[in-house]
Amino acid sequence: MNADVALAAALPALPGAAGLAGLLLRPAGRRWAAALGVTTAAAALVVAAVLLSRMIDAGTMPRRYADYVPGGDTQDVDAATRLADFGTLEVLLAVRVDVAAAVVAVMVCVVALAVQVYSVAYLHDDDRFGPYAAQVSLFTAAMLLVVVSGDLFLLLIGWEVMGLCSYLLIGHDRSLPEAPGAAVKAFLVTRVGDVGFLLGVIVLGVAAGSFRIADILAADLGHGTLLVACLLLLAGVAGKSAQFPLHTWLPDAMAGPTPISALIHAATMVAAGVYVVFRLFPLYIRAPGALAVLGVVAAVTMLLAACAALAQDDIKRVLAWSTVSQLAYMTGALAVGNSGAALQHLLTHAAFKALLFLGAGAVIHAVASNSMAAMGGLRRTMPVTFWTMTIGLAALAGLPPFSGFWTKEYVLGAAEEAAAGHSSGEVWVGWVVLVAGLVTTALTGAYAARLWLRTFFGTYRGTATPHDPPALMRWPVLLLAVPAALGGAVVLWHVDSGVGWYAYVSPGRLVEIVPLGSFELHPLLALAATALALLGVGATWWRWRRDADVVPRALRPAFAAAFGIDAVQRALVVRPVRMLARLARVGDARAVGGTALGTGRSALRIGRTLAGAHARGLGGYVTTALAGGVLLAVLAAVGVLR
Repeated sequence: MNADVALAAALPALPGAAGLAGLLLRPAGRRWAAALGVTTAAAALVVAAVLLSRMIDAGTMPRRYADYVPGGDTQDVDAATRLADFGTLEVLLAVRVDVAAAVVAVMVCVVALAVQVYSVAYLHDDDRFGPYAAQVSLFTAAMLLVVVSGDLFLLLIGWEVMGLCSYLLIGHDRSLPEAPGAAVKAFLVTRVGDVGFLLGVIVLGVAAGSFRIADILAADLGHGTLLVACLLLLAGVAGKSAQFPLHTWLPDAMAGPTPISALIHAATMVAAGVYVVFRLFPLYIRAPGALAVLGVVAAVTMLLAACAALAQDDIKRVLAWSTVSQLAYMTGALAVGNSGAALQHLLTHAAFKALLFLGAGAVIHAVASNSMAAMGGLRRTMPVTFWTMTIGLAALAGLPPFSGFWTKEYVLGAAEEAAAGHSSGEVWVGWVVLVAGLVTTALTGAYAARLWLRTFFGTYRGTATPHDPPALMRWPVLLLAVPAALGGAVVLWHVDSGVGWYAYVSPGRLVEIVPLGSFELHPLLALAATALALLGVGATWWRWRRDADVVPRALRPAFAAAFGIDAVQRALVVRPVRMLARLARVGDARAVGGTALGTGRSALRIGRTLAGAHARGLGGYVTTALAGGVLLAVLAAVGVLR
């Protein structure tokens, strides 16, 4: 095992060990739990940074799939050992890390460390902080396992552990009546997608004869098998990354503690779905039908979620819907054939969304309410929170020069190139994503400005005394503001190899590295996107000045309810399932239980009858036996019996 493999293996192992150890601590043991969570998150961040540095120094950065090139260079960090066998299939304990995975690992560790530090102050009165910190560590470990895994079965383990941890953490606050229901909803909705994901993994493993990602990417799979497998995997991606129609769990998950919202929305769970498609992107390039489905889903999701965000009063629900919409930008980039744009928007989104959630937590902590109706005028009393959230909202709206502008423009540029027929994406998919993306840009500017104005401007409408957060909550927010503002360097950082970041080898040209992932600014498109974002900001400001909402009154209920999809799912899925459950319970009680109970009662009744009959005849039996004995004795006495 070389040093890079050891570092890659240590990434999930460190927080995983801390999580398991933390579960053994007393629930109220805050000091040890906090120390364990923070130190191991910091250690994992150091490991990820060292691994990234070593890979860049080794020059492996642009050769993500270069190990598939016959006779070409081999990748340094790709090692495996056999874990178990399923018939002829091996399950491998395999790590596979390239520079993209290392960058994502750094991002995950930065957000996890910020969340662990922030939680110490945010949950200072929590009497179950010990299990909370341990579950955050396990959540982090599961995401890092997904990031570095070189085997789909191992990746599936991390995928499932994330689902379990999200259930525990969303339902952590037992004082909130909606928390248990939100946790169950998140678990069940994502499970629906996970069934498809599991089937997709099995189809790929059986068809390729291996679960190892390198083997699967290099396998000669039939078109039908590939399409089915990719579509099945997309079901899981839609569940984890909250894409239509499996997006409804994410806004309700706001019942969890705010630091957990930051972790879920920025660095784990929702990021996992996009990352898995990025990881398996060579397969999707060979299955354009799956990418077309992904493009339509992305367009619907980004528009629907942006409209829903416009009509929310809960500050966390605004941010939750914005996450759904921004994730759709990433899946849209994948759909038009540019995985690099998706990954780079994932990175900048992690920075500004973690910043926004932690900033929102500071606001909620100060005013003791999630409702923006109880806020207003906080820029004077909470200047640090105001300026950092301003940076985050500007990045979210895609305003230059903040990070979101560069990566969102990269996504829209990729869609424009696909629409023009200049890339591997389908032309019509490019148009769908481009139009939806531009409209969503205006809507994003509108809801970001609405949150900004209603929270920090006007008259304070709350009753608590607002103030900036304590140091343990303030410093993570301040540090996250740096990448949120300057994270555009990710796409502007030129690589001298001529390949660009996250380039990949197309399946048909295994001996040639194709620079599909490089960033190129589209001036007119960037100008149009910025103008649309400013249009949304201006419209909101104009309506706010007249004390009116940007959403017309007639549309507000539909927007606030996200067009009733939750209600449709309740009507089509939840109620029938509950009805079936009631019927099953009644059937079990009356049919199965009744039959068993009736059989038992009948047997008891028959037994009692026989016992009674036996008891009644017992005297006769004794008399007859005695008489027979006497008769035999008499016969023997008179000599009849010899």
